Amino acid sequence: MSASKILWKEYKAISHPKTGLKQVHVEVSEENIYLWTVYLIVVDPDSLYNGAYLKGQLKFPTNYPYSPPSFKFTPAIYHPNVYMDGRLCISILHTADNEGSDEPSSITWSPAQNVESVLLSILSLLEDPNIGSPANVEASITYKKKKDAYIEKVKADVQRSKDRMPEGVVLPTFEELTTKKIEVEDNDDGWWEENYYDDDEDDEEEEDGDLYEEDNDQDLYEDKSCDETDL
Repeated sequence: MSASKILWKEYKAISHPKTGLKQVHVEVSEENIYLWTVYLIVVDPDSLYNGAYLKGQLKFPTNYPYSPPSFKFTPAIYHPNVYMDGRLCISILHTADNEGSDEPSSITWSPAQNVESVLLSILSLLEDPNIGSPANVEASITYKKKKDAYIEKVKADVQRSKDRMPEGVVLPTFEELTTKKIEVEDNDDGWWEENYYDDDEDDEEEEDGDLYEEDNDQDLYEDKSCDETDL
């Protein structure tokens, strides 16, 4: 099955109004199934990010799921595992054969992973950062030694995300997020079914430069672990 078919199926599953991920909102360009705009929704009274509506970008290689996607917060947030330009460093988006990394294969990317597992891992990392392998050293030190200052910076990010929230967006309640999913059958395939769910493998041969013309930051596709820093 081609990467575009797989991504279409995953997009459809994640976006389903009853069985999809309520913690995220995904927008996909009609011209490019390999580029997703993602909004991470945090509604948890016990979370530092409660009320956040964080925007990011998922980019997929044409050989997905054999290679992992990349994720970038747009704009960047203050977090130990987020680079200053918004790129996220997380084990699930690394590969076990990554040079210079000692991450076990059990926590790195494999074709068995999917977009849902990636997004849930990102949401989990927001609350429980990996300070042992930071992308933002200053944020890692602040988290470890000046927790009150770290919390204030997170609250500022949350407020900025609220200020940028599109008009008409209503966040789900905590109860809605924790409600068990209802299994239903959905036969409404719509536009994507017609345009991507076919037997044409031409999409596998497209060049990355054409697919990712909205953002030419090639660093996003480098498979590397965060820089290990002795704090």
